[in-house]
Amino acid sequence: NSLVALDAATGKEIWVHENLAGIARRGINYWESRDRKDRRLIFQINNTLQEIDARTGKSVLAFGDHGIVNLRDGLGRDPRTIYRVQSNNPGKVFENLVIMGSVTGEGYFASPGHLRAFDVRTGKLVWTFHTIPEPGEYGYDTWPRETWKYIGGVNTWGEITVDEKRGMAYFPTGSATYDYYGADRIGTNLFANCLLALDARTGKRLWHYQFVHHDLLDYDGTAAPQLLTVTRNGKKIDAVTMATKQGFVFTLDRVTGKALFPIEERPTPESDMPGEQSWPTQPFPTAPPPFARQKLTADEINPYILTPEERARWKEAVSNANNRGLFTPPSMKETVAIPGARGGANWGSTSVNPMDGTLYVASFDAPSFYKMSLEAPGAPPPANTPEPRRQAEPVKSWAAPVVGSGGVPIGKQLEGRMPSGPTGYRAMEGSPYPDGTDAPKQRYYTNYNIIRHVTSPPWSTLTAFDLNKGIIKWQIPLGEDVRAVAEGARNTGTMLEPKGILVTATGLVFHAARDGRIRAYDAADGTELWSAELPAGSAAIPAMYEINGRAYIVVSATAPTPQLGVGETGVGPQSAATNAGGVKGYVAFALPIKALRSQVTDGH
Repeated sequence: NSLVALDAATGKEIWVHENLAGIARRGINYWESRDRKDRRLIFQINNTLQEIDARTGKSVLAFGDHGIVNLRDGLGRDPRTIYRVQSNNPGKVFENLVIMGSVTGEGYFASPGHLRAFDVRTGKLVWTFHTIPEPGEYGYDTWPRETWKYIGGVNTWGEITVDEKRGMAYFPTGSATYDYYGADRIGTNLFANCLLALDARTGKRLWHYQFVHHDLLDYDGTAAPQLLTVTRNGKKIDAVTMATKQGFVFTLDRVTGKALFPIEERPTPESDMPGEQSWPTQPFPTAPPPFARQKLTADEINPYILTPEERARWKEAVSNANNRGLFTPPSMKETVAIPGARGGANWGSTSVNPMDGTLYVASFDAPSFYKMSLEAPGAPPPANTPEPRRQAEPVKSWAAPVVGSGGVPIGKQLEGRMPSGPTGYRAMEGSPYPDGTDAPKQRYYTNYNIIRHVTSPPWSTLTAFDLNKGIIKWQIPLGEDVRAVAEGARNTGTMLEPKGILVTATGLVFHAARDGRIRAYDAADGTELWSAELPAGSAAIPAMYEINGRAYIVVSATAPTPQLGVGETGVGPQSAATNAGGVKGYVAFALPIKALRSQVTDGH
């Protein structure tokens, strides 16, 4: 719950800004004026946007309203009814703008996923792009009339990329809500599940490509659109490429949005849910090949960790499930989706060498098991009924203080922001549809049920793609699972989502894994060249920087790692050991100074 400034060469503490409960966990933004006299850290906390002076660690009170921009404002809905809009990912700074997505929730009547840009110096809203088009806007006819008033999601909660030379911003967008039942949003649903290119200065749409039509499987776009230059038919093309949850790589001309490899619209399984109209086809890239498995059979049940009885039950469950391959829609019968809701690729799982046309993807193979029901998941027990929760949530999410170390005055943070009644909590069920809406009579729900331990290894992989040719160069498992290794398995990959690939110009690929190790691979063939133990697992993206000719890599090592005798066994809740008692934090690596001197002497 703090922001901390450290000397990047020594790790020595410079300042601490405490009491930041609710701060976004996946990064902060940095901006400086041209003369470098004004330097700011920009971050999201408790559904607000705030800034801290990077030199002093004190809040910038001239930003917004006494240091606060309320992110609930300006979404076209009553701010008191919006439970969540803050994203854990920080957005992107371009010139004097901070460009942002949001997290909207995934229930019925979630908040809309507008894309917005704010002035870094003042906090003023500069532009808004409606990802759920309003009347008269492009894409409005891909939805039923008036759905912009109640449909939510279509948000960028993953990573945003900017081509600074062209002033173009690229957004991976998520699905519309509710994610698994779309009878109230019949149509292709632009701009859901798109790679969307906007003018970074104005928010004007330049082009889009939709990689899932009428999503029913939570196949959000989350991984960063990566910018690189490829050679096709003897011509160099500036491209943008994106890996998806469903295991595909889409590579497009970054200026026009034209596909560099043919993409086919292929028939996909039809939904049998009442009122649902699944889209009859979906896009399938013809190259490069998928990087994740896209079908699960009973023969692929995990031979490790599970007991014989558990293994038999899972084989029976997979054999009897609604299991018709990729894009099988959820049903009242148990349905298998692989990749599941977490991918495939997800946020923080891709990187490129922008000059040689190579894309690197860290992938996670875990299925989701869905079963539609009229009962909303997670119904509260009697002691935790909606009414007390409605009263408690506004206090939690509207009034969390940001004080200390020059923080925003608490009085100003609360002033005019507390709802007058119990309106801050929105359950999965959502509100009634607006009058006159041609809405379905029933709402259906499902749990996520992401089951990591069902499939055979490898559970996570690192894949290198040559996007000049549209081929896989190599693919290797990412890390190891100690439980499976103890039973004789090899090359398992970790059974937790991989994050954080870092590629160097010198031909190295670094990855900090959830198994508690950081590794360096040869970018040419995936050979492991070096590894080091971390005090905990890593679920973040490493940072690399240079000071006085010496390169450093800093890794966050704070995540749980699977341990022998602990964790998933095929039944009961998923869990993992937390390395209790061990040191956790940031770990920095660098070449020894002596080695650097030797390299300089040798002329390298």
